[in-house]
Amino acid sequence: MKRRDVLAGAAGLAAGAAIGRPALAQAKSKVRVGYLHTVAVDGQIWTGIDRGSFDRQGLDFEMKQFNTGLEIFQALIGGSLDVLATGAVLSNFPARGQGKVFLINDIEVATAQLWVRPDQGIKSFADLKGKRIATAVGTTAHVFLDRALKANRIDPKDVELLNQPMPAAVTAFISGAVPAVALWVPFNITVRDKVPGAVKLADASAYYPQAAIIGGWAARNDYYAGNKEVLGRIAKGWAEANDYIIANSEAALKQLQANHYGQVPLADIQEQFRAQKMFSSKEWKRLYADGTVTNWLQQSTDFFMANAGVTSFTKASDYFDPKIYLDAIA
Repeated sequence: MKRRDVLAGAAGLAAGAAIGRPALAQAKSKVRVGYLHTVAVDGQIWTGIDRGSFDRQGLDFEMKQFNTGLEIFQALIGGSLDVLATGAVLSNFPARGQGKVFLINDIEVATAQLWVRPDQGIKSFADLKGKRIATAVGTTAHVFLDRALKANRIDPKDVELLNQPMPAAVTAFISGAVPAVALWVPFNITVRDKVPGAVKLADASAYYPQAAIIGGWAARNDYYAGNKEVLGRIAKGWAEANDYIIANSEAALKQLQANHYGQVPLADIQEQFRAQKMFSSKEWKRLYADGTVTNWLQQSTDFFMANAGVTSFTKASDYFDPKIYLDAIA
């Protein structure tokens, strides 16, 4: 064969391969993802990125870190994000028509905690009456605190909430400016180290499974409307990473700490992991299908709306779309 014939044949084969190659391999879908840097929120994300789970789904994540769920939803609403991953705030803004929930990460079983200072006379829930409690209002910690107070027959109106960003709330507790703080991990580690006499009065595990604080993913309204196929691929990549963590938690946590939590000791990462409850992708399928997830979301939504004095809002059954996940892992 002549050289030009060989080249022409090779070019033809290459062109045919390109035509037959899946579209995902030719052009990835770029997705702007906002997240909170805590294991309960970004554990599956970084594991999926490191292990290629999202890459295999033709996804290219542009990651943007935020400090609170309130900030992250503001960015989503403003249009600078396509999707986000966060904690209990997942049940807040979508109920106001701002975002669609399509994927759940885990239950924050013990990530929310109430710490008190016995040296300031706080040894029980009864001692909290009339006292100041520092927390970040409208967050996972606030939802937990409200439930904990009511469960122990304390009217939330009988305590004074000091609303601060969580780092400031923890600093106020450490300095002795307040005798109690409702926080989320890993801030408990700072409290434990800086105030040796501090006592953890309760954590959210006391109210599970009757009540559950869940975190997960939401998409901007217009992005959800036009990109459900992309959201389904996110769910598939997430499920692969999630199941890997469950089956290989020791190795997964070591990799997570080495690659993304370099300043945090492995023991602290393991503690954060134990404070959440993960389900396999198949177990989540049942919880999506039987309405359990919708009910958990609605419980938190009811709190947020009542706290804000909002009487007309979108129900979880309308702002949460379980079909994207159920179709993705069918």
